[in-house]
Formats: sequence, C-alpha cells, structure tokens
Amino acid sequence: MFKIEERSAAIEGKDKVQVELHGGLKYPHRLNFYDKPPIYDVSIEEFETSALNRLRILAEIESSAARNRTWEETKTVTETQCEKYLPLKSSSAIGADRESQRRIDHLGHFVLRLAFCRSEELRRRFLKAETTLFKIRFESDVGAEKELFLNSRDFNWVAVDKAEKDKYRTELLTYQGRGDSFETDKYYKVRWTRVPDLVDKRKVFLKGGWAYVPGREQSSIVYEEFETRLERDLLLTARYMPRLDEDMRLGGILDNLSQGFLAGVSSEWSDAPTDMNGESIKAEMVDDLAAKHFPMCMRNSHQRLRKDHRLNHFGRLQYGLFLKVLGLSVEEAIIFWRKSFDRINDDTFNKMYKYNIRHSYGLEGKRANYPAKNCQQILTSGGDPGCPYRHFSPENLQSALLSTYGPLGLTSTDLYEVMNTVKGGHFHVACTRVFEMTHSGIGGVKKGEGIGGGESVTHPNQYSARSMELAKAHEEKATQMLT
Repeated sequence: MFKIEERSAAIEGKDKVQVELHGGLKYPHRLNFYDKPPIYDVSIEEFETSALNRLRILAEIESSAARNRTWEETKTVTETQCEKYLPLKSSSAIGADRESQRRIDHLGHFVLRLAFCRSEELRRRFLKAETTLFKIRFESDVGAEKELFLNSRDFNWVAVDKAEKDKYRTELLTYQGRGDSFETDKYYKVRWTRVPDLVDKRKVFLKGGWAYVPGREQSSIVYEEFETRLERDLLLTARYMPRLDEDMRLGGILDNLSQGFLAGVSSEWSDAPTDMNGESIKAEMVDDLAAKHFPMCMRNSHQRLRKDHRLNHFGRLQYGLFLKVLGLSVEEAIIFWRKSFDRINDDTFNKMYKYNIRHSYGLEGKRANYPAKNCQQILTSGGDPGCPYRHFSPENLQSALLSTYGPLGLTSTDLYEVMNTVKGGHFHVACTRVFEMTHSGIGGVKKGEGIGGGESVTHPNQYSARSMELAKAHEEKATQMLT
C-alpha cells in the first residue's frame, strides 16, 4: 500500500496505492480546496491516469498563458479540455456520476502535488496553473452551489453591517464607481494583505489595515485563500518527499509527470497508420509529404538524411517510427531507407539496417509494436536528433524555420513571436504557433486554434495527421467549386 497523510508519506505494500478520501465517502461540493489528502486504495494505473488527465488540463492552461490568450479564450479552451479529460459536473446535473468525477479530480490533484513539489520552479508553475483552473471552475459554478461552498468554509472575513456601511458610504462609493445598488450590496472586511490584487487596482477602500471588499469582488478573497493554502501545502509535501522515494514503482511515474509542462501531455494518440485517402504511403511520396506536412523535428531528420545519406542510430529509430505511424509499410520502409543509404551496397544494407527496420515493425526480435516518440520523449532526449526548438541555437533555429516553412507562409515577422515563445521554454507552443501560421491559408487555421479545439501539438504524428487532413479538406473543397 502507498499511504499519503497530511504530514507524511510512507510506503507499505506492493500492488495498491492508498490515499485519504476527502469528507468521507461524499464530495458535497464541486469546488474543492484539497485540504485533506485522499486515503483509499487505487491501482497504480488509476494513480497515473488520474494525474495524466489533470495534467493535460494544466499544461494547456500554461500554454494559454504562453500564447497570450485572453481570459475568455483561456476559459473556453480549458472548459473544452476539462469536458474531454476531466469532467466535473455540478450537483444539480442529472445522470452524471458526480461522486466518481470528484473522486478522480481529488486524486489527480494530490498525485500531481507529489510530482510538482520537488523544486521551486515546478511548485511555481503548478501553483499558477491550479489556481487558474480553480478560478475558471469558480466562475462557472452554479450560484446556489457556489454559495453553499462558501458557507461551508471559514474565510475569516467580517461582514460589514449597515451602520458601518453608512459611516463610510462616501468612501465606499468612490471605489465602487456606482451607487444604484449600494443599499443591497454586501461588503466584507479582510486584512488588506489578503487582497493585494484589489489594492493594486484601487478597487477597495482601506481603513486601519482593513480592506472593505464589495460582494462582487468576493472571489478575490477566495482565490487568494486557495493559492496561499496550496503554496503552503506544496512546501510541506516537499519536506516529506524523501520518504516517498523508497517506492520504486512511483518514482518513474512522478518523474514522467513532472515533465508535463515541458512538452504538454500527449493526447490520446493512436498509433494506427494515417489514412492517405484510403491509400498507403509509398516511399516516393515521403519527400513531398516532408515538405508540406512534417513538424520541424521530422523535417530536420529528413533534410539531414537527404544531405548526408545517413542518420545516427537514434535518428533512424525516431524518424523510422514516425514514418511507420504515418502509414509507410515495412516493404515501403525498406525501399525508402535503401534509396536513402545509396552510398552502400545491398549486402551492407541488408546486414546493418534491414533487420532493424523489420524489428521496429514488430517482425523481428521480441516482435513488439513500438510506438512513435511523442514530443515529451523527444524534448527530454539527449539532444540528437532531439527537438530543434529546444536544441538549436536561436540563430540556427530562425534560419531553419525560414528556409523550412517560408514556402508555406512563415514570415520573418512571425519569427519574433515564435522565438519569444522558445525563449520562455514553451517549445511545443512554438511548434503549435508555426502550425497555425503555416496552415492559415490552406486550412483556414486561426491563431489559438492549434491542431483543433485549441489543443497544442504534443506528438509529431499528430501534427502531420492534422496537416494532411486539412490539405485533403482543402482539395475536396476546391474540387467541389470547380464542378
């Protein structure tokens, strides 16, 4: 068993993870401050899956910040992702398994707390993303249910009575900016240090160290309380993490999760070959597909292969698996690689490369169906071939982007935004913006849409499949117009 307690973590057992349940067997509210860790048995698979689904949401929230999305755009994208990966219905929803949804939400938060408590940078990013998620849920919560949640907690605010309101009427109206609803508006007093955002925006009246917060700004107190508590709990969790390191089963899972902000979390990508209008991809088609539909990492591998007539072992593995999932059959793969390695004879090719090609297709060795590498795996690799957005120098990256995607519509003006994103360490976001910029004409992709529904690129094959899909739709539309 794996047991998480409020002030400690201890390892006990082999096949289950035990975590504490909030509020017994019931979750009375959709909103949650995650005060108490869960304590119930879950499988390792549920432990990881609940965290991955939540991380998909948090990674997209961070991507939204990196892409300078407006608050409304961020809300829309986040709510879409939540509906897909982490639904959390209100108590009045009919037919929804609210208990199960809230349980998964609760568990996933605490697993990620373990993964992201281990450094100041990870804590900062997790805190910001979680607070944003809470704000979005708070704004969308049903009014009556939100009130019940607020009443269930002690936020240590003091309701301002009528006599005090009248005493400071002039001052309160100055900050409120309107007087038509003053008589019915509620006010709360809190120490001014609890609402620094409102103080900074001059939205509250200050007197004797107290901030008089109008009811419509009450959410600022709630957000500050959530953020302060989570920041404290993350530090507390970090102190006891060494006890958790004894469990070898969880170390790898937590390490993998902590990389989630680096490259996002791969969507539910299928390794089924891409459909090319019902036809399989031929070796002679790869050059054209690379020029039109490949992400920068795979374009770089393809260009190196064409220039040097060779790739190192990891380069061949990464690019070969990408082509496999793209839809290149093993027979066509052998033809492709044989033509690419045209400086060696057939005997050398058969001895050195043919077996490995068949092995990657599951036809040799242990006959495993190896998946193509996702963005996270490529970003965290040693750097060769790696991700150009991370491993190229700024000068080389700019030059490579213009030469590679200039024919597809990328301009020197676009580079400024892309390079700023790279500088901030949001490499998959930079790749997503390049996708949007180079598909605005053919696919009509607008800024913020990503590969669809606002999602960022998290897998090279995902990039190519969407690009090919948009091109196919564009061709069909053009054909219809001609006929």
